[in-house]
Amino acid sequence: MSVALPGCPLPPDRRQSALTARFLRPVEPALMEFFLAVRAETDRELGAPGRLEARNRLYPKGFCLEITMDVLDRLRRHVARPAHPAARALKAFLSAGGTGGIVWGVLRGQYFQNALQFGGLYVDVANDTVTVTKPKVEILPMERSGLEAVRGPEHFAEVSRTYWDLEIYANHALPALAPILPMIGVQEGARPALLSTNAYMLGLFRQDAFRKAQAWLESGPVPPAGVVEALRALCPDDVLADNPQPGRQPAVDACVAARAAGAATDEGWVQARLLAAQRIRS
Repeated sequence: MSVALPGCPLPPDRRQSALTARFLRPVEPALMEFFLAVRAETDRELGAPGRLEARNRLYPKGFCLEITMDVLDRLRRHVARPAHPAARALKAFLSAGGTGGIVWGVLRGQYFQNALQFGGLYVDVANDTVTVTKPKVEILPMERSGLEAVRGPEHFAEVSRTYWDLEIYANHALPALAPILPMIGVQEGARPALLSTNAYMLGLFRQDAFRKAQAWLESGPVPPAGVVEALRALCPDDVLADNPQPGRQPAVDACVAARAAGAATDEGWVQARLLAAQRIRS
């Protein structure tokens, strides 16, 4: 069973490499000019006072996803009616079968990053959202970008610890949700939360019918009793009723049962559990 992973950064195949060389590489200076201009449009919108607010964050710091999605939306409009030479090149590239969209992964082993991939080009239109003094846009060959796919929960936990100061535990608190949300994230001064509803991570655990999730639940860090109690205290009564007994074995058993039932390809099963997770007070 295989489920495509949304937003997975991939090395370009021969066709995408050829299309990139034909349509995009000859206009790279124009591409940089164009992407900077579109990013400026995004900054005027999202950087306006009161538009985006977050505790301990001032735009653009920490708004990687929001910026990338806004730029992509603007790109669609520019490419539909191209006026800039780079927009015309992008339209020709896509019309010839080139691929483009948002990718997400670990950048240079340091932090999670959203970016755009067009064929063999990595285009980071939110390059300044971790270190605000960096250039706003970075364009590189994909193979030199340093962006790699998250390999599993251990990799996710490693980066979360250094980037977000977030401790990641196995989800032994709510076994019925553990196959698709096998991690608990705990940050000092904040409530524990189930992780991760990121589309890529959901796809990662579905891809192998919850085997990565099960391995993590079997051998990952056991959550302290206080974390389990705190998370369960945030749950509505019906969610607790579906998770009467916390613990490692019930969580592992839930993975085995979900796999036997073919739940990894059952959208209704997945959405029901994500809905239950949304109802846990954050």
